Amino acid sequence: MDKETKARLGEIRDALKKYGFDKILGQTAKSKIRHKDDENAPDLLLDDEIPVKLRLMLQELGTTFIKLGQLLSTRPDIVGEKIANELANLQDDNPAISYDQVKAIVERELQGNIDELFEDFSHEHLATASIGQVHEAKLTTGERVAVKIQKEGITDKIDLDLRIMKYVANRADKFNSNLKKLNLPGIMDEFDRSIHKEIDYNNEFMNMQRIELNFVDNPGIHIPATYSQYCSSKVLTMEFIDGTKLNDVYVSSDEEFDKKLLAKNILDSYLQQLFIDGFFHGDPHPGNIMILEDNIVCYLDLGMMGFFDEEFKRNLSELMILFVDQDVDGLINQLMYMDILDYSIETRTLKRDLNDLFGRYFGVELNRFNGVLEELLNLMQEYGVILPNEFVTMARGLSMVEAIAQNLDPEIDVFASIKPVAVQIAKKRMDPKEYFKGKKSNLILYEHMIQALPKLLTRTIHKIENEELKLKFEVDITDKVSIIALVSALIVGSSVVSFGPMVFDMPVISLIGYIIAIILSIIGFKKFVLK
Repeated sequence: MDKETKARLGEIRDALKKYGFDKILGQTAKSKIRHKDDENAPDLLLDDEIPVKLRLMLQELGTTFIKLGQLLSTRPDIVGEKIANELANLQDDNPAISYDQVKAIVERELQGNIDELFEDFSHEHLATASIGQVHEAKLTTGERVAVKIQKEGITDKIDLDLRIMKYVANRADKFNSNLKKLNLPGIMDEFDRSIHKEIDYNNEFMNMQRIELNFVDNPGIHIPATYSQYCSSKVLTMEFIDGTKLNDVYVSSDEEFDKKLLAKNILDSYLQQLFIDGFFHGDPHPGNIMILEDNIVCYLDLGMMGFFDEEFKRNLSELMILFVDQDVDGLINQLMYMDILDYSIETRTLKRDLNDLFGRYFGVELNRFNGVLEELLNLMQEYGVILPNEFVTMARGLSMVEAIAQNLDPEIDVFASIKPVAVQIAKKRMDPKEYFKGKKSNLILYEHMIQALPKLLTRTIHKIENEELKLKFEVDITDKVSIIALVSALIVGSSVVSFGPMVFDMPVISLIGYIIAIILSIIGFKKFVLK
């Protein structure tokens, strides 16, 4: 272990001890054994001051730990609502770096003189945080831009902290049964991926390009333009946005703002991101949305995005339909189908708790979630269910957007907006055209399978003849009747199949069945006739 790692590990241990977390984590197997039978030892995890102590400790330990806390603040299903709410108060700020440092970074990353790259570059920063800071500038072509610069040495500090975090998480998971259910090593793996995406500005650049394309036909939504020749992994140059903050729009009586229209556009645009595009803003709080002239909504800070593949997007749409319809049985079945709930879970008590939940929130006609998603996440935590990260990000983002929409238009009906979009996506699952359209991607695979079949069949027969291949079945293949019955079943079953991709005017499934029947027939012939 090098000196730098030892020094940083010492700082972390001191902070853990200062706030009492060394006792919770259990740093050694020896300490775990020593306290094993101590029934009078206090359960520090039940300490009401734990959320505040945790926030203060993470704040003290700096950038990487602050970012970890911010991630955990989005996972109430893992750390609980109290800790998640407290960690949401973490301040991500650091002293600004000097203009000389900024100049050196920009010139190194963009490989040019800053005075030649930009017509003007402000020496004063617009904003600063632990990872980077933003300066206003003007391109030589006249565009007003905001330049985000990553501070020097951040990546090395984060990588060092990550190594130590993973070490502590693995030991805590190994020696403390109370923390085992949190799956700390899994959280650290997720955090590792998340923070490395955030510190690579190329990732944010690509996110902005992609989401801009998704809204290219929507004049009510704006994404800041990016300038690729002025971007790198540590410098991001984008259009300067001069708009009105949402919090100012809330209290404004200016007729310039059509609040009902803004509420509808923000909600609809986020539902499009979730259910249509499957690519959505992971942190759509009011500070990341600006309102431009003519009531145009502008999304900012697109470094943290969520992604759904086509299957998850359709499953999520069906889940939301069941949720809005308060179909508890359907909801449980859908969560099991999505592998979110284990089939061994006690469904009777879960059904009762879900009915109680819906009874509290849907006892009267409502047009909003009013925290029901958060309650659902908390309920899942009680049953020990660790939800997929994207699902939690979606629920948190949707709750934020709902709050924004309702602040702008208290009469907006969130459910009325969600259900038609979800139904539209779910219907595609039943559309035969969509089914076969999705299967086009498998045509190359089928072609390869067909071309490989003759070789595969020849090699298999050769191995059977040379006794190099042994097949194991649940039925006794030494029994002639079993072999005959199995071959007959395969032939009959393959003959009646009439669906799926076709090869030589027969379904691929049928062809595979016939091949297996041929192989079994050869085995039987060799074993019982030529013996």
